[in-house]
Order: sequence, then structure tokens, then C-alpha cells
Amino acid sequence: MLLKAVILDEKAMKRTLTRISHEIIEKNKGIENIILMGIKRRGVPIANRIANIIESIEGKKVTVASVDITLFRDDLMSLDKQTSIKVNNIEIDVKDKTVILVDDVLYTGRTVRAAIEAIINSGRPGMIQLAVLIDRGHRELPIRADYVGKNVPTAKTEMVSVEVSELDGNDAVSIYEA
Repeated sequence: MLLKAVILDEKAMKRTLTRISHEIIEKNKGIENIILMGIKRRGVPIANRIANIIESIEGKKVTVASVDITLFRDDLMSLDKQTSIKVNNIEIDVKDKTVILVDDVLYTGRTVRAAIEAIINSGRPGMIQLAVLIDRGHRELPIRADYVGKNVPTAKTEMVSVEVSELDGNDAVSIYEA
């Protein structure tokens, strides 16, 4: 893969997450009954960062949880039949809460669909919203984000790479060409 461009560096990522945090507070008229639900892997540290920023603004903690979509993927039949099955991977009660799904990149929409199915399988939230760091287009399902850090039009042959220091030792968003 050939590096085409660095879209966000560490400072730009922090500014972007701060803006998303303010938008979440504003749209929801505060943070009552809000749960940030990070989609594993990189959605989880991004959700934690947003929660920390919201806490610094509002002075109150926001509940953060994670969702593993493995069992809800639409390509599950092609996964190894020996995959261990965990029926409920959501650690908290979502009933009547505003669940804000958090992910790094929104692409086809299939990951988000799987996450929504996992959440609904665990309870009935009052509302589900979506926050993404990058929206790269090319949707295959009718899904859109409520909060977008940056819209990055891409070719299908390009790859968007999000690095977070918690997992990768660095904060950056880059585009690579095949």
C-alpha cells in the first residue's frame, strides 16, 4: 500500500473529537440517559475519548460500553464454525436510553447495521445515533451518521487507516492506495 495522504494528525483528531462532543451535548440537550457505545476495535477508544471530553465540558461522566458485532455480521456463515458464541456482549441496560454508536470509519454501513442489531437484541433503546470519525462514502445500506468528524470522498480501491494511540501508539488518519 502506498501512502496517499494524511487526513488528520494528532491535533486535528483532538479538535475533531472535541467538536463531535459539543454536537452530541447540543443535539441531546445535555447528557441525561446517554450511553456511548464503541464498536470494537477502534470505536471503543474513540468513544472513551469523547466521554472524557464531554465530562470536561459538563462535569458529569457519560456511560461508555462496547459492542462486538462478530455474531451479527451478514457474512457470519463464512466464519469458522468453531467461533465461540457469546449471546449478549453488551454490558449495560440500554432500555429507553439514547445509545450513540461510535466507530472510526463509516463505509458500506454493514458494520453499523450489525451493531444496531446487537444493541436491539440486548434491549430496546429509546434512540440510536451514530458518531463516526471518518465518513468515506460508498454506502450499501441506507445508513447515515448523526455526527461526522470528516467527510473524505474516496475511491473503492483506497483504504482509510485510523490509528489511535491506545492500540497503535499513534493518532492519525491516512489514505492509502492499492
